[in-house]
Amino acid sequence: MQIFEVIELKEFPFMITKEILEGGTVREILTSENENKVFLLVDDDLKRIWPYNGSKSTFKLQIYGSVLANMLRTQLRLFYRVFPLNIYHKNDNKFEEILDKPISGGRAKPIEKDDFNQSKYGTAIRPDISIIQNVDVNKSIEYINEIPRPENFIRKFFIVGGNVYTDEEIPESFIKEEKEKITIKPLKLGRLNRGFTFFDGDYSIRLIINNQNVQGIELYTHKSIKSIPLKLNIPIFKEDKFSNVGNMDVLMKSFQVPDEVSEKIENQNLDQNQNSR
Repeated sequence: MQIFEVIELKEFPFMITKEILEGGTVREILTSENENKVFLLVDDDLKRIWPYNGSKSTFKLQIYGSVLANMLRTQLRLFYRVFPLNIYHKNDNKFEEILDKPISGGRAKPIEKDDFNQSKYGTAIRPDISIIQNVDVNKSIEYINEIPRPENFIRKFFIVGGNVYTDEEIPESFIKEEKEKITIKPLKLGRLNRGFTFFDGDYSIRLIINNQNVQGIELYTHKSIKSIPLKLNIPIFKEDKFSNVGNMDVLMKSFQVPDEVSEKIENQNLDQNQNSR
């Protein structure tokens, strides 16, 4: 297994990779001390490139890691596929299997400055990460929810396909004798306006990418920060609600047959019985 660290630069091309040659296994590199870093693991056995985003890594560094992972794939003549390592929980057997793999040499070479060609616009980096307009929202939300969430963090908002969602708790059972069951489902708050800005507050942002396309953006707060209100600081077109809180007495009365109709039905039944005789 080869391991490359994503390095941020202050000038063009703003990113390179540095191969890590020290250490016996992957586990010795993906430690808590390196949670602010992004790594690219090249697995020659499975023909896969595993990007790993530390839980404290910056949003910008994660984007750079995705671009560099695709450049590594191009370097390896597209025989390798990119799979985010963060989709696995830390206790998952697959994650443990990767951690135990030994670090060794391989076919991949570090991405250096010379691998980028600067154009008259200052960059020639192909936008491999694109926010697709015709995103399948349901599939994207399903994919996002399959990825383990960071420990000790609460997801406040997430953005998919230009829409803003939050997590809503929905009770599955209303029977008092049964234990109340709660299901968390996405609640659409509204559509984003063009040129939106992000949220105020102490939010941590996680970028979800699949097949070089941005599937969604999640915003988390730490569990220890309980005072942050659920507040949007971006212009959105709010969703109209088709259901409102109603009165139970009105609902029960709607099932009752009015006296006039009841008397008319009784007379019709009586006439039918007389005719049948």
